[in-house]
Amino acid sequence: MDPFDAGAGGLLKQPKSVWATAGASVVAFMGIGLVDPILPSIAQGLNATASQVSLLFTSYFLITAVAMLVTGFVSSRIGGKKTLLLGLAFVVVFAGLAGTSGSVGELVGFRAGWGLGNALFVSTALAVIVGAAAGGSAAAILLYESALGLGMACGPLLGALLGDASWRYPFFGTAFLMAVGFLCITVFLKEQPKPARKTSLLDPIKALGHGGLASAAVSAFFYNYTFFTVLAFTPFVLNMTPYKSGAVFFAWGVLLAVFSVIVAPRLQKRFGSLKVLGGSLVLLAADVLVLGYGSHTTAVVCTILSGAFIGVNNTVYTELALGVSDAPRPVASAGYNFVRWFAAAAAPYFAPKIEEWTDIHVPFVVAALTAVVGAVVVVVRRKALTLPQALDSARAGGTPTAEEPEPRHATEDGVAVFAN
Repeated sequence: MDPFDAGAGGLLKQPKSVWATAGASVVAFMGIGLVDPILPSIAQGLNATASQVSLLFTSYFLITAVAMLVTGFVSSRIGGKKTLLLGLAFVVVFAGLAGTSGSVGELVGFRAGWGLGNALFVSTALAVIVGAAAGGSAAAILLYESALGLGMACGPLLGALLGDASWRYPFFGTAFLMAVGFLCITVFLKEQPKPARKTSLLDPIKALGHGGLASAAVSAFFYNYTFFTVLAFTPFVLNMTPYKSGAVFFAWGVLLAVFSVIVAPRLQKRFGSLKVLGGSLVLLAADVLVLGYGSHTTAVVCTILSGAFIGVNNTVYTELALGVSDAPRPVASAGYNFVRWFAAAAAPYFAPKIEEWTDIHVPFVVAALTAVVGAVVVVVRRKALTLPQALDSARAGGTPTAEEPEPRHATEDGVAVFAN
């Protein structure tokens, strides 16, 4: 039986503390795609180029990458509730300040502070939900994955609805919603027990000494470049109104959520994790290439369709990162995400720069190539990405063979889910 089927019955019967944390998680994930529909409006309002405005993503994810080394260190010392509140406070302050920005430089700086707050919050939220939820970890994980999908899908919608009046309003709206989340968690969430062992700042780096984890991180690095070329550069290519752009990325987010939560686990059960990942990366490369060279309508369709491949990839990468090494999951996930988030910071900057140096098609060619490189790493490093016990086969009811790690789809720590 699918573990999510087993736990789904208790999904809606949760304590208030779980709903408070899950609700704040939705808003936190909304913040990732919030700026997509308003990127052209920000560029126009601040007289900035596409590459300058794309620094909103670069600063956000550069800080997020570095924060991967810090979040476990902080939460293991001050506890889950205080870490959540600290992250929310950062988001409230810096999202509000972002709405007052008078220049691109100010906006980029405030967005970086926002990224630190989001990293602190999201990296802790799933552990808190699992600890407080009724119905077992399966129900808790499904609830968190649902919050992820809802946030990723609704972020562009909120950006479009508020951004149609002014590009500043989505930032103020996020600050307000996160302030509500801060109050709810303060009132409803009890203090969580601290872990028995405190996490060191260097633990995630040491975990990358494992060949399998390092291989997953390197492959995901190249994949993330493709992912964030789509997320951060495509809005300039589509050049649509905030409403239309928001609708496109809402559909993109829905596909991402559906394929991450529902489709990916079933594909893994049938074909195995590595085959699914390699095939999905190649299909994403083809999709991005067509996006870059097709008509405007084709570009819209390919942008939406990319959400399906991205959803599958996110799930499989996370499970590989959590299952391929013997490091504790939070530590392994932090090291893995520390590597790949640097690509999320690089792509939004280099994609528009490459367009300035060449033409509008070449950034998508580069993005397609990086997805292929990610697939090549999976193939070449297949043995390193394999566990001795092939639990994929065992889970499907067959005889265990030495092939691939068991699909967990679970992302049992929030840092990993944040990668979605």
